[in-house]
Amino acid sequence: MKEEIIDPGRGTVLRENDQRELKIILDSNHLDNIFLINGNSFYSQKIITANLSVKPNDCYMLVNKSDDKIEVSYSNDLSNHRTIYNPYKFELSEKAAIDQEQFIKKFNVPNGFISVLNKWYSIKFTYSDYSLIYIKPGIGISIQTHKFRTEAWRILKGKPIIINANSVYYFVEAGTKFINDKMMYHSILNPNNEPEQFVIVEERWSGKFNEEDIVRVYNPNNYY
Repeated sequence: MKEEIIDPGRGTVLRENDQRELKIILDSNHLDNIFLINGNSFYSQKIITANLSVKPNDCYMLVNKSDDKIEVSYSNDLSNHRTIYNPYKFELSEKAAIDQEQFIKKFNVPNGFISVLNKWYSIKFTYSDYSLIYIKPGIGISIQTHKFRTEAWRILKGKPIIINANSVYYFVEAGTKFINDKMMYHSILNPNNEPEQFVIVEERWSGKFNEEDIVRVYNPNNYY
């Protein structure tokens, strides 16, 4: 495959390049209408043609943030490029909330939480001064920003891929910490494939906490 079309609001899979340099080719008019992961960089604006060259073995992904389809061509065949994360892996699967009581027992969730945010792809237990976020294997939360709060993440388990401002971190080890300042792009991707390999993140915050302050700039879990 050397071409693909990205529908509005959707993205490609996150791929790992092979041993050759790869050129991503698209109309220059679209450079302001994409998010781009290229290696350890996350580009959200002011993308230039030079940013579209992918080094050997680096990962890459494009997201269409416009209202029109975008046609993308590649200098090499992508057939042997390994898929690291597919945001639409469960698009056609049944979406059911996690069984909360069973999950608490199975994963030894600490007592004392004051609220639970249970979605089909993640579950969050909130305590008085922190939250524990569990993300299913093969799933990523939206690329998002917050208007009124700063978040501090500490990875507890799962070796996730983290988007933090303009950087991408791959297969992050337990104990690694990140700060997501107000209006900073951030996301967590769980590239694991085994059913029990949840990513677990401890989240603390400062500022005004309100779930309504989230701006989701790319939310594949809606599958629109």
